[in-house]
Amino acid sequence: MSNILVQGTNKLSRIANVTAIIANTVGTLMVLCLVIVVDYDVIARGAFNKPFGGAVEVVQFTMVLIVFLQLPDVVRVNRLTRSDGFLAIMQPRFPNIAMWVRRFIDSVSAILMTLIAIAIWPEFVEMFETKDYFGVPGVFVAPWWPIKLVIFLSASLCALIFILKVILAATNIKLIRMDEMKDKAVPSGEKI
Repeated sequence: MSNILVQGTNKLSRIANVTAIIANTVGTLMVLCLVIVVDYDVIARGAFNKPFGGAVEVVQFTMVLIVFLQLPDVVRVNRLTRSDGFLAIMQPRFPNIAMWVRRFIDSVSAILMTLIAIAIWPEFVEMFETKDYFGVPGVFVAPWWPIKLVIFLSASLCALIFILKVILAATNIKLIRMDEMKDKAVPSGEKI
């Protein structure tokens, strides 16, 4: 029975990791879209005196989406802003205590992300039902509910990743960096 539980937890972890990576990719594409919108606005404003009417609203909309789309992957790879100085000092001398402190921090983080998801869900439902929007009618309008849905899904995925970190003690996920891949691909002593 425990083997089935371990396999299920590992599978759930892989699904959460892949979902976080996909969300991060979509967030990165949103950054590209934001750059295109801002560039278009600057060129249209300067060259044709016809600025993009909804530039401010699009920037506000995409900034929230970018943050919450990329947050789960940031959590996954342990790049969330926090102070690890104490844990870095504690790890070599007291590895078990450091592990339990990390698990405690991840547990509290999971609780906070769960509370965010619980708090945003009624707002999403209300915005979806009322079709509330933001922006200036006649210039640019967009519905609120997609932002609320992304915040809910992101917070839920972050909570799941933190819970999996507590269960699996997966606190040392190693990032694959381009310079490491280059070192592995080229035998030592050869030029690139």
